[in-house]
Order: sequence, then structure tokens, then C-alpha cells
Amino acid sequence: MPSSSIFQFMTAASIQFGRNEAVKAVPAIAELGSPLLLVHGQDGKRAGWLLEALMERGVEVVCFSVPREPDIALIEEGVSRARATRIRSVVAIGGGAVIDAGKALAALVPATRPVLDHLEVVGKGLPLEKDPLPFAALPTTAGTGAEVTKNAVLTVPEAARKVSLRDPRMLPAMAIVDPALTDGLPRAITLASGLDAVTQVIEPYLSCKANILTDLLCRDAIAKGMQALVQLMAGEAKEARDAMAWTSLCGGLALANAGLGAVHGLAGVLGGETGGAHGALCGALLPHVLKANEKAVMASDEISEAECQNLLIRFTDVRNWISGALGCSADQAFDQLANWSRANALPGLGGLGLEVARIPYVAEASATSSSMKGNPVALSRAELESVLHVAL
Repeated sequence: MPSSSIFQFMTAASIQFGRNEAVKAVPAIAELGSPLLLVHGQDGKRAGWLLEALMERGVEVVCFSVPREPDIALIEEGVSRARATRIRSVVAIGGGAVIDAGKALAALVPATRPVLDHLEVVGKGLPLEKDPLPFAALPTTAGTGAEVTKNAVLTVPEAARKVSLRDPRMLPAMAIVDPALTDGLPRAITLASGLDAVTQVIEPYLSCKANILTDLLCRDAIAKGMQALVQLMAGEAKEARDAMAWTSLCGGLALANAGLGAVHGLAGVLGGETGGAHGALCGALLPHVLKANEKAVMASDEISEAECQNLLIRFTDVRNWISGALGCSADQAFDQLANWSRANALPGLGGLGLEVARIPYVAEASATSSSMKGNPVALSRAELESVLHVAL
């Protein structure tokens, strides 16, 4: 039942939040160890200032580009390069894909087994044999919350799946969340990553593994995130960027401790199936999963009446927070969220590459996702297929 008063809470060893905190953190980053592997996006432009600052402090820096969402081949390439240059620490500056790649590299450079031995679902899921290298994360998008989670999501092309490399020791030594690093992001990236951030405070709030601490984080962040995202679709605003960065951080903290749900369960399989951007997939799924889950809760005979009422109160909360941001009635909140997302050019699942013929496979494969374990109630394959059809 949600809101357990008995819980464990894990997060990064150090979290720094606020404008200009990234620059202030340079001395501490430099102390993590040299040579340092600097993991960044495709062209490295957004990491240029950090590279210069570290080199000025005498740190030997090796750069590694992540031009796509990380797959096994990319991680193996990075591990090989890091070992050849005797890397002692890893820093990732970028979006969720970059941070996941950096987190995986920090974990696997000291490892003795192949990557697949440690992956969930498609691999053996074995724990790491050695502690990861010291790792720091600086997100440049407000979306995944990967800077405070203990897993890295990797694509396995042979299995057409996205799965996690997971270990509590993968929690970063430093998470530096500086909203200034997200200023001026393109509108499409802002929308997709923002919807991911909002999803990641909604799903833990509705999760069957929610606790009183994750509830506090989610209740504060859902309304703020939705309002900030609406504001950013109208125009650039620093205060909205700050609020989105906060929402993203809360989502990372919440999901790491209360789990997620069917949106992410489906999105993980869809990412491997279509290659679509994770945030866009979550945004396309969110309103339809919310409707399906609310309906399933009301019809469920597997939860008690008290649990049902508690969950329906939570769905009402979510409806009110969304409707408050979108300026609609609460009973229209989920439909209006789908309409608003489309009006702001978010593609449907069809536009992201899902073919109708693949819907049964995606529904079946999603059922084994670790994210599904947090869904408030179990959804049948038919219910998952229905969600996919509507979101197409």
C-alpha cells in the first residue's frame, strides 16, 4: 500500500542544487582523480567550459563522446579507452543518455566480467564485483533525474530492448544540478525531457512502493513541473528552468526509492523497438497510461477497499495538479494533457516509429520490465495493447 512509514532512502553522496553551482563544484570534481574521463554529448560544446576549468587545475582529461543513447558497443568502446588511459574518475555532463553512459563506464571500467553479465532482463543480472570509479554527474536537461539514481539504461540492439545496469554503488559521488546549464535548450528537447520529468514524479506518487518521503517530493514537484513546462512552451524563463530542474531532481530521488510504473515499463521496450527518444515516448504514453491505471484501480478486486480509496485520492490529486497548469476541469485533465502535448508538436507513438503490427510484442515484453513492479495495479496484456493503440 502506498505511503509506507517504513522505508529505505538512497541517493547520491552529495547533491548541489542551484544556479552557478556547476562552476563552484569544479575544485571538488578535480579532486575525484586524474586522469579523468569527461563524458559529453556529440559535439562537446556544452562541456567546453568544464574541460578548460579542469585542465587549468592540472587535471589530465580524456574526453569521450556519446552521440546517441548508449548501447553495449558504445560502452565497450568507452571501457576500452578508459582502461588504456588508466582513468581514475568519471564525470558526465549532458542529458540522461550521457549521464547513463558515464555511470555505466564508471561501474564497468573496474569490472572483470562482460557487460551482459551485469544487465537485467537480457543478461545475468550479476552484481558488480568491484566498486565503481568515483563519478560526478552534471545534467544539462531537466528530465531523467539520472544524477541521483543507481542504474544506467543501456540499449541492447540484439534484443531490441533497453535494460538497466543496476547496483547501489553506482549512485554518484556528486550530483551537481545547475539550472543554468539547461537555459536555452531547444523547445522540442524541453518538452520531451520536461514530460519525462513530470512522469517521474507522477509514477512514484502512484506507485505501490511509495513512501512518506517520496510522497513529499512528488507532491511538491508535480504541480511545479507542469506549470513550469507550460510556461516554457510559451517562452524562455529562468524561473521555469529552475522549477523544471527541481522537478527532475525530485523525480530521480523518488523513482530511485519508490519505483515507476507502466509508462516507463512500456517506454523501455519501445525505446529498443523504435529508437525513439525516451522523453518523447514517456510524454506520448503518460495521459493514456494514467487513464488506464485509474480505470483498472476502480475495477480491481486484488486490492482492498482502503487501498483503492487511497489510490483514487492520489489520482484526483494528479488530475487537479495537471488541470491547474492547463486551465481545464479536473475530469478533462488527462485528455487535455494529451491534446496539449500534441498541440506543442509532441509526436504520437506512430510518429516515433511504432508499427501497429508490433503492438502485441511490445505489450508482452513490457510485462517483464522492472518498472512494471511499481505500477499501482497489474495491467493485463489487453490493457497495455489498448494504451499503445490509443497513443499511436
